Parts: sequence; structure tokens; C-alpha cells
Amino acid sequence: MEGTRIDGRTAVVTGGAGAIGAAICADLASLGARVIVADRDEPGAAKVAGEVGGTAARVDLADAADVERFCAGAGDVDIVVHNAGVSVVEPFVDGDPAAWELMWRVNLRAPMLITRRLLPGMTGRGWGRLVFISSDGARAGSGGEGAYAATKAGLFGLAKTLAREAARGGVTSNVVCPGPTDTPMLRAISAQKPGLVDKLAKGIPLRRLGRPADVAGLVAYLCTDRAAYVTGQTLSVSGGITMH
Repeated sequence: MEGTRIDGRTAVVTGGAGAIGAAICADLASLGARVIVADRDEPGAAKVAGEVGGTAARVDLADAADVERFCAGAGDVDIVVHNAGVSVVEPFVDGDPAAWELMWRVNLRAPMLITRRLLPGMTGRGWGRLVFISSDGARAGSGGEGAYAATKAGLFGLAKTLAREAARGGVTSNVVCPGPTDTPMLRAISAQKPGLVDKLAKGIPLRRLGRPADVAGLVAYLCTDRAAYVTGQTLSVSGGITMH
């Protein structure tokens, strides 16, 4: 189908070793992109890169100097999917400011630093895609995720501003908000809270948790020319648990 291939494009996916990140890498590679799997988990990134025919790159997104090193060696990048995220679940008033600092660095500062470094190349070449993975918890609120939601909500304003600033350079900028998604992280939490997964699923109109592939499919679409007229948007992949 015309406009669905991204052959010859180079895509960076942060947090590419995780469940959602790996699904995004697979979808982008299947459309023809050369994928750079960026993650602090070097063996995990190498595994995903091997599966999709991409390149693994270790980067600590909490370290600004390491982010700069990564960007300097990434080459000409056409697509950046800011997928990485750190979450600490706890009542806000009991929160540890050190954890807030980590979430700010990884969830918001790193996307700002990476985009600042790589966006000029995109606009200079007249084509680019920015996709920010936020959370429905940031969009609608979620108990125990105040600081996390605050950092992820910052992506909304960043993405919309970039959509305006980069439009004439042929670059689109959008946000994808996953709802409850069946990942190892969620399964680990549910192991400590029996019945959590079933409870979550019952509250979703489609009566199931999201799958990493559900998120990846939307991200892949936004990176193609079929989505060339979609920019500045915040889109949920939540099975209808949130409707905006």
C-alpha cells in the first residue's frame, strides 16, 4: 500500500529492549527502517537488534553526558520514538524526591535533550517523525503515579510545541498514551497484588489488557507517510478505558 513503507529511514527507539519498545522496533523494521535499539540494558538491546536486523546502542538516559555521546554517534536519524520510561508507584506525599529526579531525567529531560540534538538534521533534510510515548495515567490521572504522571504529562506540551516549530521542516510530532498493557513490568506488580490484572481488564470496555503490538501498530503508522498530515496529536491506546 502506498505510503506505508519507510525504506531507507533510520529510527531510534529508546527503551527498545522492553516489551513495548521491542514491538515498536519490530514493526518499524518490518516497514523497512534501519532501527537503532537504544537501552541501558545492553544485552537486551542486542537481542532485540538481532531479531530485527538493527543496531544496539547502550545509553543511560539519566546521564546527560551519555545522552550526548549517544546522539553524537547516531548519525542521520529520521525517526525518534521516545519510548523509555521509569515509574515509581507510591502515594505522592510519601514520595522520595530522589525518585522524582530520576523520573524527570529519564521521562522528560532525555527526550528534550535527544530531540534538541537530532531534530535539526530532520528539518534540514525535510522529513522526520517524533513520537513520544506517554501514558494514560498522565492524561487522566492515576493513583500512586503523581510524579510519574507529571513527568510524562510534560511530553504533551513538548510534542505540541515541536509540532508547530518543526512543521515547515516536514517533521511531525505526536504523543501515544498506552493504557494498562500486558508487559513483564505489569506482571511483576500483579504478582504482589493478586487479582490486579483481572480487575484492570474488567474496567476496560474491550475487556482485555493492551498488548505491546497494539501500541506498536499506532507508532508505526505515525512514522509513515500515510500519517504525514497528523501532527500535534495525543492518541490513547487504552481499549476505551479513557475516552477524550
